[in-house]
Amino acid sequence: MTERVVLAYSGGLDTSVCIGWIAEETGAEVVAVAVDVGQGGEDLDVIRKRALACGAVEAEVADAKDEFAEEYCLPAIKANGLYMDRYPLVSALSRPTIVKHLVAAARKHGAGTVAHGCTGKGNDQVRFEAGISSLAPDLKCIAPVRDYAMTRDKAIAFCEEKGLPIATTKKSPYSIDQNVFGRAVETGFLEDIWNAPVEDVYDYTSNPATPREADEVVITFEKGVPVALDGKPVTVLQAIQQLNERAGAQGVGRIDMVEDRLVGIKSREVYESPGGIALITAHQELENVTVERELARYKRQVEQRWTELVYDGLWFSPLKRALDGFIEEANEHVSGDIRMTLHGGRAVVTGRKSDQSLYDFNLATYDTGDTFDQSMSKGFIEIFGLSSKIAAKRDQA
Repeated sequence: MTERVVLAYSGGLDTSVCIGWIAEETGAEVVAVAVDVGQGGEDLDVIRKRALACGAVEAEVADAKDEFAEEYCLPAIKANGLYMDRYPLVSALSRPTIVKHLVAAARKHGAGTVAHGCTGKGNDQVRFEAGISSLAPDLKCIAPVRDYAMTRDKAIAFCEEKGLPIATTKKSPYSIDQNVFGRAVETGFLEDIWNAPVEDVYDYTSNPATPREADEVVITFEKGVPVALDGKPVTVLQAIQQLNERAGAQGVGRIDMVEDRLVGIKSREVYESPGGIALITAHQELENVTVERELARYKRQVEQRWTELVYDGLWFSPLKRALDGFIEEANEHVSGDIRMTLHGGRAVVTGRKSDQSLYDFNLATYDTGDTFDQSMSKGFIEIFGLSSKIAAKRDQA
C-alpha cells in the first residue's frame, strides 16, 4: 500500500508546490487539508479544487471559525493571554486548531506522516510538530521548506516546470499570517528595528491618528464569556468579528514589538488584534471588579505561564490542561457589563456593572455613610509590619 502524507494546505504557492515535491521526494500520496480559521481570502472550494489540480489524491477543507473562536480564542480571553504582556497569541492559537484537523485527517486516510510549510527559523514548526506528537505520538512530521531546502526560487521553478495552476507573482515584501483573532506581519523592511511601520502594513485597523467620532460599546460577559454587545446576544465568533470592525475602525489593537522567539532569537513583529485587545481589556477590568484579591494575584502568575506554554506550542501539554482548570474556576464569577470608549487607537474602560461585584460603595466611600472602621487600621499595620520591624532592629544594631 502506498504511504500517504497529510499536508497542511493554505492554497498558496509554497504549499501547492509541496504536494508534488513531497510525492517526488518520498513517493507518497498527498492528502491536502485546508482549515478556515477566519483568515479570509479565497473560497474553500476553490482551494480544495486547486489542491487536487496540483496532484493531491484527496483534499479536505474545514470551516473551523466557530471552533477556533470558542475552543481556542475564548480560553485566551479568559486567561488574559498576552505574551510578553502585549501579544494576544494570534498565530499561536490557530496552530493547535489546525493540528487537530490534520491528525483527524491522518487517521481517516491512513497516513503515517503529517507535513507543514514552516521554515526552520520560526515558532510555528514547533507548534505544529509538538501538537501533532501530543495528539498522535506515532505520526511522523516533515517540513519540505526546512527539511528539503525548498527555497522560493526552487518552488517557482518547480511550479513552472510542472505547469501547476498557481500564480507565481512577485512575493509580498512581508510575511503575513492572519485569522479572525488578528494579523501578524514580519520581514521586509521591518527587520530593521529602527524603521517605523508604514500604513500599508496594516489591514485590520484604520489609522488611529485620523480624526473621527469615538465609538462607545458595552460588552456583557457571563463567567468570562462575551455573550452580548450593546445588549444584543452574540456568539464568541460574532463578538470577535464585530469588535474587529468597530475597534479596528478606531485603530485599536496595533502592536509593534521585538519578541523572544522559542528558537532563541529576537524577532520584530507587527500585530493587529482589534477584537482581541478590546475583549481582553474588558475582561481584565471585569475581573478587577469580581475576583477576590488573593485569587487575582495568583491568577496573574498563572496567566503568564499559560501564555508562555501556548506561545511555545504546548497547547496539548499536561501543564496547560491543568492550568485551564484553574482559569475556568477563576472565571466563575466574571459576569457583568463593561462600558468602553474606542477611539484614537485605544480601548478605554469607562464603566463597570456586575451582580457578582466585590466592590462595596459603602466601604470604599470617603463621604458620609462610610462603613469602614478606620480605628482597626492602626493595630492591623502594627501586626502586618511586625516581622519587618523586628528584622530592621536586628540589621541596624
